[in-house]
Amino acid sequence: MNKIAVLLTSHNRKDKTLACLDSLFKATEACQTGIEIDVYLTDDGSYDGTAEAVRDRFPRVKILYGNGSLFWAGGMRNSWNEALKDATFDSYLLLNDDVILMDNCFEELKQAHEFSKEKYGTEGIYIGSIKDQNTEQYAYGGRELVNKWTFAMRPIMPDGRIKECMLGNGNIMLVCKDVVDNIGILCTKYIHGKADYDYTLRAIEKGIPVLVCANYCGYGYNDHDGVKFSKMNLKERIKFLYSPKGIELSGYMYFMWRFFPWRVPFVFCSQWLQVLLPSIRRR
Repeated sequence: MNKIAVLLTSHNRKDKTLACLDSLFKATEACQTGIEIDVYLTDDGSYDGTAEAVRDRFPRVKILYGNGSLFWAGGMRNSWNEALKDATFDSYLLLNDDVILMDNCFEELKQAHEFSKEKYGTEGIYIGSIKDQNTEQYAYGGRELVNKWTFAMRPIMPDGRIKECMLGNGNIMLVCKDVVDNIGILCTKYIHGKADYDYTLRAIEKGIPVLVCANYCGYGYNDHDGVKFSKMNLKERIKFLYSPKGIELSGYMYFMWRFFPWRVPFVFCSQWLQVLLPSIRRR
């Protein structure tokens, strides 16, 4: 874990993207053991000057371009595929462009890496948890699946111990090269969400450890709460059902079919039932 390709994608979040990159380079400098990073940013059709601002302030960043249809999963695959052209990287850091890294981030990731090699005898995937900038509460990181039938899960809270997880968010996710050699990169079946959960579950199927770092690694925003589904009209709810930034039904159904096939009929029916009767979603 000495030469890392940092992978990002962005769409019209210039200020957040610049703040994220600023924290990334500061965290790199703060790492006591020394690391080398190259940054790959896919600007997915931004029209707010993101690419120009990044080029001016961070000329080291390699900027790639999309037409606005890549979304998170597609943009990250685009950055990742470009990074794979350089065979010298020993790991890849997936980083959301709205994350502010803490100075301890790379030390936490390195500790998880050493723990993985010592306990499991192999390299793995390491998840950095983030706090919500407004509430100081857990926002994203690793989650434990507590009920496969209801798909209920609970967050794995950082408490100073490195822990295993099943479902890892890609906000801060370090993937070692051996993992990529084994299972590849993010699955092409996903446009926006679920690609990170798919990736960690595929790794676990192959016996690859997926670990949550012992302590928080960054700040961000929990932007998945508060969708006013019941306030949408029927046409808006149907659009949300299929939207990449909504439920993304096609990706959701593939995810269920791939890992929890017995849930497929229930999930399909329940999603449409919530569209037709939004009060059910509230309950």
